[in-house]
Amino acid sequence: MDTRQIVSTFLDFYRERGHELLGDATLIPPQDDPVLFTSAGMHPLTPYIEGKPHPLGRRLTGVQRCLRTTDLDEVGDDTHLTVFQMLGSWSLGDYGGDQSLRWGFELLRDGFQLPVERLHVTVYEEDPRSLDTWRQLGVPAEQLGDENWWSNGPTGPCGPDSEIFVWTGDGPPTGTPSTDDNWVEVWNHVMMRHRRHPDGSLSPLEQPGVDTGMGLERMSMVLQGKRSVFDIDVFEPWRRWTSSRLLCDHLRSCVVVVGDGVHPSNTGRGYVLRRLVRRTLTELWRDDPSRTLGDLPVEPLGDTVERFSLRVDPLYVRDVLVYEERRFQALLRRGRPLVQRLLLRGPLTDDDFHYLHDTHGIPRDLVEEVLTAA
Repeated sequence: MDTRQIVSTFLDFYRERGHELLGDATLIPPQDDPVLFTSAGMHPLTPYIEGKPHPLGRRLTGVQRCLRTTDLDEVGDDTHLTVFQMLGSWSLGDYGGDQSLRWGFELLRDGFQLPVERLHVTVYEEDPRSLDTWRQLGVPAEQLGDENWWSNGPTGPCGPDSEIFVWTGDGPPTGTPSTDDNWVEVWNHVMMRHRRHPDGSLSPLEQPGVDTGMGLERMSMVLQGKRSVFDIDVFEPWRRWTSSRLLCDHLRSCVVVVGDGVHPSNTGRGYVLRRLVRRTLTELWRDDPSRTLGDLPVEPLGDTVERFSLRVDPLYVRDVLVYEERRFQALLRRGRPLVQRLLLRGPLTDDDFHYLHDTHGIPRDLVEEVLTAA
């Protein structure tokens, strides 16, 4: 089952059960939201999870693109990506967690044809309702503590969750998700029952609901029988240009961020993009300093634009990246001799970093990650 079929199977399943399809899924949160990028499928729906009526009703489904920089150091392993797509379903004060889990099991078993014996779940240790539901469905469940309590920050909606894992190892399943890494998490069902306050206390939500999120790329890895998310169909155009997982991830992420209207800058979202481009170039030049983003073929750019439903010309995206590459090259030419002269006196001090930034516009992270390693 290719990635497009997975999306249509998921959305059709929930639309047949009365869920309305959400519209555009930009990475950019609303203006009054303090976060830079949407990092979870439920993020844009927070006001409605807290009780505000949604114009489309109480049952929703959709595909949300997400960006997470907290996992940057893990990008390149088998399952972590910077930008990814999250398939979601939401009950806004409608059906409860039991129904959500039963529908989820039905979709995995009948829609995605996953054998029940390849499934395992984890549940919050103080959530007997979810545990009983999985036992009735014949799926083994492991009870855990805080690992199965979900929140999107220090305050706001939260609750116990039920994480669904699929066995990806050779031979019959062994162990549990907490003891064997061959169990890969693909779907999380969060029972939004509480609100956490600034003092850490909890109160019941006036409108309990359910928020589910299925990582599209991870599910594609499972259903396509691959060992890594980088081996699935969405990365094929990128892998034809480079074998580097980091380049595939960061370039694909840059396309999506630029496609959502962000340009490189020294602050906010633009700085996240600038760091992604610089990490990309550092990796690109590691073995061959003559390589350039101007050599990027149109095919992977256009494929990513189409898969994320971006309203941008792929050639424009490449132009943005090439312009940033030239700025980076100029900064390196100016900064490298400055840093080398300072290093002759010994390790760089905080005063040195302030001097490089305030006088020459060379940020500390660039010095630490690139210039001192040259």
